[in-house]
Amino acid sequence: MQIRESITAALVTLACFCLPAKAAELLIVESDDCPYCQRFHAEIGVAYPKTEEGKLAPLRILQLGDPMPDEYRNIKPATVTPTFILVDNNTEVDRLLGYPGDEYFWFLLGQMLEKL
Repeated sequence: MQIRESITAALVTLACFCLPAKAAELLIVESDDCPYCQRFHAEIGVAYPKTEEGKLAPLRILQLGDPMPDEYRNIKPATVTPTFILVDNNTEVDRLLGYPGDEYFWFLLGQMLEKL
């Protein structure tokens, strides 16, 4: 019985090391009257959570002018919309100002994610 318990404990420990930690997020700082923000949500927003990129860096929506969440207080606030800020372990990795359209967005996001 002890061998089975030891094997089970070892497998659980191994599984914990194999599961990725949720450390990265893609912040989008937007405003309600931003046409590029609306275009992003229409072209990318619905599909994003289902993509590999969305699983690696889930999208978190923030409003321009609102204070940054406590965990991101060390990140420079955005001044234009949309601003995409890739964060990892509460630290800014990269940012993209504006929405360049769906194809170019995916390309630029790929470059940003390579920095993780």
